[in-house]
Amino acid sequence: AAGGGGRGMRRCDMPEEVKPAFELVKSEAKKAFGNDDIFIEKFIVEPKHIEVQVLGDQYGNVMHLGERDCSVQRHHQKLIEECPSAFVTPELREKMTSAAVALAKRVGYRSAGTIEFLVDNDRNFYFCEMNTRIQVEHPVTEQVTGVDLVCEQLRIAAGEPISFKQEDLVMRGHAIECRINAEDPSRNFAPCPGTLVSLHLPGGPGVRVDSAAYQGYKIPPFYDSMIGKLIV
Repeated sequence: AAGGGGRGMRRCDMPEEVKPAFELVKSEAKKAFGNDDIFIEKFIVEPKHIEVQVLGDQYGNVMHLGERDCSVQRHHQKLIEECPSAFVTPELREKMTSAAVALAKRVGYRSAGTIEFLVDNDRNFYFCEMNTRIQVEHPVTEQVTGVDLVCEQLRIAAGEPISFKQEDLVMRGHAIECRINAEDPSRNFAPCPGTLVSLHLPGGPGVRVDSAAYQGYKIPPFYDSMIGKLIV
């Protein structure tokens, strides 16, 4: 694999494919970036995308708030996220959350953050990345744990400790978030800016809508195509 958003990637399934792919990718990288450094990584077939929400404060407290399953994607962009994951067993959950907490402790992490993993069909998990911020899908964790993650993030930034202990955390029920995107299905789901002529938001017990959109809102072409989130 080479840099540039995956433009120089080659998948090899047999040993004899490695040498020609290696030489081709080095050549492409040199031409595109003036640097032929490349890296090789394991290809995980049809992985699940599972991430663990963590919180860390300046007093050395680090804890997790369970996992989210973000495997439903299009063009490598998340569409639906849920908490907890129906794929994760209690044993795997213990391993993944323990690994996430250990990583956050090791780097002295403070604030809300998400540690993302790829999980294969045999439930082996591999570190993907850490997002050092609040994430789009954080509401499903809030719905299930009852914890206001943004509030905790502000408390930590103000120098206060996390307001609860790991043993106090209780997971209740199941939550799903659907991202609402302004896209055109007839053009392979390309972004579709324009005026929002009609808007009716759902409501009721257990229903949450996060959006800045309103009737008459002009969806701009300059940003991400997501205009809202429906969480139930």
